Amino acid sequence: MQHPGRVFSREQLLDAVWGSDVYVEARTVDVHVGRLRKALGAHERGDPIRTVRAAGYSLDT
Repeated sequence: MQHPGRVFSREQLLDAVWGSDVYVEARTVDVHVGRLRKALGAHERGDPIRTVRAAGYSLDT
């Protein structure tokens, strides 16, 4: 939310949420992003989370 439009890699998101000392699969981020999209009603109102291929995710406002 502090950096709208900035692309964050899966690794950056993992470190920010779980920390660097915990091993979590990178694909875990994809699962959580999918859940966020569902909770935000992305299909009805438009998707605020943009997937940037081979880079990560961005929050568009």
